[in-house]
Amino acid sequence: MVQVSDLYAFIPVGGMAKRLQPLTLEVSKALIRFLGRPLIEYTIIHLAQQGVRNFIFGVKGYINYRSLFDYFQEGHGISLKYGITPRISIKYQPNVDDVGNADSFLINLEYYNVSSPAIVAQGDNVFNLDLRALLDFHEENSAFVTVGVKRVSDPSAYGVVEVDGKGRVNSFVEKPPRDAAPSNLASTGIYLFSSDARRICLDPEIRARKATLRRLDFGLDLIPYLIKKGFRVYAYEIKGEWYDVGTPELYLESMMRIMDSGLMNVFFGETIYESDNSRLWILGQSQASMQRKEEILRKVREGRIKINGNVLIGRHCQIGDDVIIGDSYIDNYCFIGDGVTIERSALHDRVYVGEGAYIQDAIIARHAKILSSRTEPTVVLGVSIVGDNAVIEKGSFLTNARIEPHSYISREAVLAKKEST
Repeated sequence: MVQVSDLYAFIPVGGMAKRLQPLTLEVSKALIRFLGRPLIEYTIIHLAQQGVRNFIFGVKGYINYRSLFDYFQEGHGISLKYGITPRISIKYQPNVDDVGNADSFLINLEYYNVSSPAIVAQGDNVFNLDLRALLDFHEENSAFVTVGVKRVSDPSAYGVVEVDGKGRVNSFVEKPPRDAAPSNLASTGIYLFSSDARRICLDPEIRARKATLRRLDFGLDLIPYLIKKGFRVYAYEIKGEWYDVGTPELYLESMMRIMDSGLMNVFFGETIYESDNSRLWILGQSQASMQRKEEILRKVREGRIKINGNVLIGRHCQIGDDVIIGDSYIDNYCFIGDGVTIERSALHDRVYVGEGAYIQDAIIARHAKILSSRTEPTVVLGVSIVGDNAVIEKGSFLTNARIEPHSYISREAVLAKKEST
């Protein structure tokens, strides 16, 4: 029986993440802050806590490589941070161009001589997966590859599988029209490959496809090809939560759904404050951080800060009086002035928000400044994104805006159409 510790985990990080720009203009999507952590950290820790120790990042491009290597290096720091022993080992794709995430996977299997089963997981998802149960299902069915699937209401944005009564996949269709989808079982981008997956590298048809199409993608190419050739491809329905964070809308939706779920206590421990319609988590263990935590908690109890729904506040935050925070997360070292309202939004670390500002359905990236005053309040609405280190002047009105890093926005309305994917 294969043990979880035998698995290699492969996480592809090769795209430019255009749908999340401007958040991804200077940092890899995998390192975007999400509920107080780099996004990919959720995947790594979830797998590591079940026994996985060997990780390979399928990195492509300068920003992706620089971001990931500078933060994680070989895995010593994250192992120490979360008390993981023996420590995690992280390797990176060699300096070889690939033509898609499946090609990257095969390149790394070959380069690192991987002869163990390998699990592919996405760095822009947050999920709760029982690896032991997945492995048992995979082995019981003698599968070559098992696809992790989840039932969704609208399958048109995903790869969709059609299965027989025993879970064997008969077809895999990438992003079909909703009325033409063969089922509502969507691929989560989690694939468990058997130990002999490397033999695909030598397949002449795979090589020819790469040469002709200049592409080898899991959903578009590799999985449909394996089904066509009679490989044993099975679908495993994930029972736990699964959240896609690939667009600004999904980022905010997933954030709010996670904060309303039991995962928050798993990630951050028990709430520090609860009422009939609110739950509050405040992070921090150092003496200085605990002082800030107690100050915020006192203001909440005195009604000087109003909490609606679920709220996560990071370490060393300063929050003024007459502040309303609803279904939002505020990262470490943020400053929130008096009279501010923040609803359904994410503020990354070291954000400054001046008094009287109104922020709704927005993502405010690291070190951004939202200048505002009671007489000239700034308003940020409509799934707006403010990039790293940007400055928004007093009295600005932003709706559905995309503000690039280091920008300076003066007193004027900023309207921007949503980018197509």
